[in-house]
Amino acid sequence: MLRLIFRFLGLMLLAAAFAALVVDGTRSIASNAIVLTSFGETLAQLAPVKSALWEGTVDKKVGPWAAAHLVTFVLALPNWLIAAALGGLLFLLTRRRRAPIGFSTR
Repeated sequence: MLRLIFRFLGLMLLAAAFAALVVDGTRSIASNAIVLTSFGETLAQLAPVKSALWEGTVDKKVGPWAAAHLVTFVLALPNWLIAAALGGLLFLLTRRRRAPIGFSTR
């Protein structure tokens, strides 16, 4: 049952990634230049107060190096890439295991 929920969540994340890719593609065609909506912009629009608190928490727990480099890198990635990676990871983690060759599964 839990596998089904996680696979459904992965499917929804992959659908969201495709929708974000279509939105970025439409904006790119309209402006005659490549336009990518970053993950940081989306977080700032969805929860402006929480995004600042999140960066401070990462700085305290992991260290200033991670906050300066790693978090900045992740927040600069496009929305569709983050959603596709999370959805693909959920699909990968919830796949059925292969039966070993030469052994009966009955």
